[in-house]
Amino acid sequence: MQYRTMRFQKAEDKVSLLGFGCMRFPKTENGDIDQEKAGKMMDTALKAGVNYIDTAYPYHDGESEPFLGRILAKYARDSYYLATKLPVWLVNTADEAQAVFDEQLDRLQVSYVDYYLFHALNRERWEKLKGSGIIEWAQQLKQEGKIRHLGFSFHDDYEVFREIITYRQWDFCQIQYNYMDRNIQAGDRGYELASKMGIPVIVMEPVKGGMLSGLPEDAQAILEAADPGRTPASWALRWVGSHPGVKLVLSGMSSEEQLEDNIKTFSPFVPLSREEENIIEQAAQAIRTRIKNGCTACRYCMPCPAGVDIPGNFAIWNEKAMYDVEERARKAFKEKQEAGAGADLCIQCGKCEKVCPQGIGIRKDLAALAAELGDGNAAELGDGNAAE
Repeated sequence: MQYRTMRFQKAEDKVSLLGFGCMRFPKTENGDIDQEKAGKMMDTALKAGVNYIDTAYPYHDGESEPFLGRILAKYARDSYYLATKLPVWLVNTADEAQAVFDEQLDRLQVSYVDYYLFHALNRERWEKLKGSGIIEWAQQLKQEGKIRHLGFSFHDDYEVFREIITYRQWDFCQIQYNYMDRNIQAGDRGYELASKMGIPVIVMEPVKGGMLSGLPEDAQAILEAADPGRTPASWALRWVGSHPGVKLVLSGMSSEEQLEDNIKTFSPFVPLSREEENIIEQAAQAIRTRIKNGCTACRYCMPCPAGVDIPGNFAIWNEKAMYDVEERARKAFKEKQEAGAGADLCIQCGKCEKVCPQGIGIRKDLAALAAELGDGNAAELGDGNAAE
């Protein structure tokens, strides 16, 4: 197993480059964690040298932490690093945060947490967190030894990431990063900023929620031609791990087969060659050519008078086309509809098209999207002259 060193002001941790993300354990038919299968996977991972375990308060409807508590109880506490997260959307004060933290220690059957994260920060949650006293509370727990290292996980755009990471001296940060998500969320710029600041980067979604493990045929053929024995997931993991500022790559594994393939990828880990980097870029380009339109989520088109989340709908549509994820896309579109933001609500006013820097035929594309993913009852195209 490959290891990298996380360096802090008063400590150094030698962590496995592969970390076990505990939000996608195998499940039983009724949706619960399959205790036997998941337990065997944890044992296999720890025996193979994986020493970083990542969970969170809400994973598996709150069952991930208690499950890990039972599994890890048989291992020496200093044989692994344990990470979990504070659900900042559920707490408003330091006292409320303390109550959640105490519950987490009880669930996990530990007296301290190695890596504690403010979970899934975005603009709204960050603004709430800054004035709550919770950051200061967590720093106090660090001084008491209940938290060894304090960081955050992140889901928003680069500007928000830059504000958060430069606000204080964080021990580490956790970002979504893969060869298809280089220009969204923190992306390349976030990785580079953290590396420049000397802040260790932990990567989540290196396989983009599994979408980079089963590629469209044309993209997969490019990778198979270069190395027939390597899985698409392994290519994706190697791309992330080849960044020296990345100290740990989290993988949410759901089966023994995925675990074995990941362990193989990191035992030993072989960074990508220049030629292999070019091969991945060719595969990425093959995926990009499948997009339905060139929406960059700049949001100049927002707000929509009818409440349509225009960039959000187009993201679903483009993702379906790029990765052949029909069921996932339909589910996501239905959620948009239930939130009153679906493409089918477009009133064809044309306001959005007057300000779109990409010159996208937004009304036409929203209608096509609604027909493809919904019931097809989108409004008829208008002439676009109704709005100024």
